[in-house]
Formats: sequence, C-alpha cells, structure tokens
Amino acid sequence: MVTIQISLPDDLVRDATELGLLDASNLEAILRSEIREHAFQSLLSIAPRLAAAGVQPLSEEEVVAEVRAARAEQYASGT
Repeated sequence: MVTIQISLPDDLVRDATELGLLDASNLEAILRSEIREHAFQSLLSIAPRLAAAGVQPLSEEEVVAEVRAARAEQYASGT
C-alpha cells in the first residue's frame, strides 16, 4: 500500500469531501474505473486497424478465458 499526497483547489476538496469522494475506497474505485475506461478507449482506437487486417474479434468465451488466464498469471507472480 502506498500513501500519496496531492494538491487540489480548496473548492474541489470541499465539494469532493461533501460527496465522500476523498474516502480511500471511493478514490480507489474512481481510479480503477478510469483505468478500465482508458484501456477500453485504447482498444477502440485500434479496432479499425484490426478490422482492416482481417483480425476476427474474440468470442465472449474467448475473452473470459483470456481474462482468467491473465488474472491467474498476475496471481502467480504476486502482482
């Protein structure tokens, strides 16, 4: 676990605090959501090139299998 310190405008801190957004669990959820969104947008950005190259999209079952394999690899490596 890492502790970070950031500087934010007072009004932003006030509003975020009132909404409970500065709670560690909420910040974690926000960051994870943004990371997923970034990954999704990156994937979308290469979709036209994949289609032009004739790469067939994975089925839902194939995606699930790939995700499980990646998670197992992360778990095995301790990351």
